[in-house]
Amino acid sequence: MTSLILATNDLASYRLRQAGRADIVVGLRPRFVWGKMPSSDDLATLLEARSAKHVDFDTHWLDFVSSRWTGSVGKDVGLVALCERCDSVELWADPRPNDQLVLVWLLDVLRPHRHIVAKLRLVQTDVEIGSYRGESSAKWRLPALAATDDRSELASRAWSAFCAPTPEPCFELLMQDLSAIPQLRAALIALLEELPGRDTGLGASELRLLDLVADGEAKPQVLSSELNRQRGVFDFQEAELILDRLAYCPSPVLTGFPAEIEGPDDLEARRERLLYSRLSLTDFGQEVSDRARDFSQHNPIHRWWGGTELTNDRLWRWDSEGRALVAP
Repeated sequence: MTSLILATNDLASYRLRQAGRADIVVGLRPRFVWGKMPSSDDLATLLEARSAKHVDFDTHWLDFVSSRWTGSVGKDVGLVALCERCDSVELWADPRPNDQLVLVWLLDVLRPHRHIVAKLRLVQTDVEIGSYRGESSAKWRLPALAATDDRSELASRAWSAFCAPTPEPCFELLMQDLSAIPQLRAALIALLEELPGRDTGLGASELRLLDLVADGEAKPQVLSSELNRQRGVFDFQEAELILDRLAYCPSPVLTGFPAEIEGPDDLEARRERLLYSRLSLTDFGQEVSDRARDFSQHNPIHRWWGGTELTNDRLWRWDSEGRALVAP
């Protein structure tokens, strides 16, 4: 009897492996909350058996997995084939938004494979698995939910909604019963809050960074850590890129970084900048932090929210007070 756990992030898989929860534990690495969404073809290739398509590192879903973790199965197998070889398959999902996106993506991928869905179980945690040592998580007794038709169908709708060219389908999902995937509603709300605000043009994480600086926190690495802890949408590296976006723009809201950003390959200069810089709000940044000015009226906006391309001319916004989506 071979048991398999698919975890929605690497740290969770490490802890579950420590705990001995299954014979094989694999973490999934895609980050869907940042940048342009991978194409459906690229995502399909990621999960296929290794072939000439995977000549570049990080193009196969097991590239970061050690051979000792998969044993005789090896590192060249595709997701569906691995699930077929195992007698039980559990999908462990953290509550954070990216983990919920990985969860619905995987459920959507596996949905057509009825023989796998029949043995698939979902374990939804209320806490981050990676925050607990293996000896602790080994004692957990959590309900394992069957991958029922309504659960799989909801996952497919949620994944399709996030990949859509506007945020409208995700907002419309909030009007529906999402209880089949317990943490999905909170994740969707957190994601919608990252759309540019109605009054400020900044998402919730961007505004939270400004508030932290206004409260006296000046160290970039501490800011990234606090944002990750408090909001939980973006990881440390993504939070650092948000700081860049707020500081290196025509009308910056943050000051304290060097005047010129280092080259993309100058990792040492970037490390020193993030380690030794001390940030503060500009006068404009204070006004945006006070919710009195709109960042987007003074700076170019070009970023992605799921399948939605956000620009100044096509700026979907979130009304935090009315909890409503505002069309361009």
